[in-house]
Amino acid sequence: MKIGRPTPTRRATWTEPNAMQTLLPPDWAAPIGYANGIAVDAGRIVFIAGQVGWNAQQQFESAEIVPQFEQALKNVLAVLRQAGGEPGHICRMTAYCCDKPAYLAARAALGAVWRAQMGTHYPAMSMIFVADLLDSPGKIELEATAVLPQGQRTLSSVV
Repeated sequence: MKIGRPTPTRRATWTEPNAMQTLLPPDWAAPIGYANGIAVDAGRIVFIAGQVGWNAQQQFESAEIVPQFEQALKNVLAVLRQAGGEPGHICRMTAYCCDKPAYLAARAALGAVWRAQMGTHYPAMSMIFVADLLDSPGKIELEATAVLPQGQRTLSSVV
């Protein structure tokens, strides 16, 4: 089953199983690139630990923020797929970045990476700028929470 991709202009209805409802108070301007809040009928909850921009062998292939963001997002989605999920199941994401000037300079490129991986699905998000990340030369780390439809199981066995 495919979950609708609610946005400030297309809100999910509660008649859809495990529908996400974008929360936007009526007198607020619509946010750009995130949702202020998401409400979900309970399903299978998946918590994805912070993922940095390294490959499956835990090696950074770039010290630049855009390729690291792309790889970190791919890593989040790979963990989510292990649980049987897809990008539209993510209801919350937090980004930790230790290079604010690089992030601000790359916003257009980061948005293009987001749309290529996530489409127009924008979960509730927070961006936190930190002094450093544990894994060097990491510039950005992403963690996520997803809610899968009731009864959905993993696509592959747990290691």
